[in-house]
Amino acid sequence: MKVVQIPNGVFAENCYLVVDEQARECAIIDPGEEAGLILHKVEETGARPVAIWLTHAHLDHVLGVARVARETGASIWLHPADRPLYDAVPEQVAWFGLAQPEGGPLPAPDVEMVPGQRLRVGQLSLDIRHTPGHSPGSVCLLGPGVAFTGDVLFAGSIGRTDLPGADFETLIGSIERELLSLSDDTIVYSGHGPETTIGRERAANPFLTGVHRIV
Repeated sequence: MKVVQIPNGVFAENCYLVVDEQARECAIIDPGEEAGLILHKVEETGARPVAIWLTHAHLDHVLGVARVARETGASIWLHPADRPLYDAVPEQVAWFGLAQPEGGPLPAPDVEMVPGQRLRVGQLSLDIRHTPGHSPGSVCLLGPGVAFTGDVLFAGSIGRTDLPGADFETLIGSIERELLSLSDDTIVYSGHGPETTIGRERAANPFLTGVHRIV
């Protein structure tokens, strides 16, 4: 598995390419604002995009979906609990005073993500884990030694819980149930900021220690 991190947009969101170099196929996780940059990075890999996997539907993670889907033909995957957020992207954009999605209105998702379902790109596979708390339909995608956590878990922090549909206790429960059960050397690829590991966050993340300690 080759992972290409693509920071982009005013929110410095991380889009990721998950590439099977042998099969020359890739999946695109959370194509944000800069669709052109993301498509350029896809072209550099030489891999054929087969899927767009969305960890959740906040605007900074989906603004590039329309153009990326149109130019690649990749199918769009989203947990159904975040469909209302996805459909409300024009309102999200207006609230932040940003431009409407590049490439026109967001196309309807092609496939509903189901917890426990296995995603495949080439010979690679990742499992879907439902991790609500930042948004109702947030998911983490887990592969061998890696976790793509969207805005659930960051290096030294966790996702915001002051947004509609978010809840702190639900988010902490999701992290405990689906992420802290992973091995310490699991690499965490977050929706913003640098990569980290489960062990590092277990030991030092202030939301997971001290007054918010999970035991």
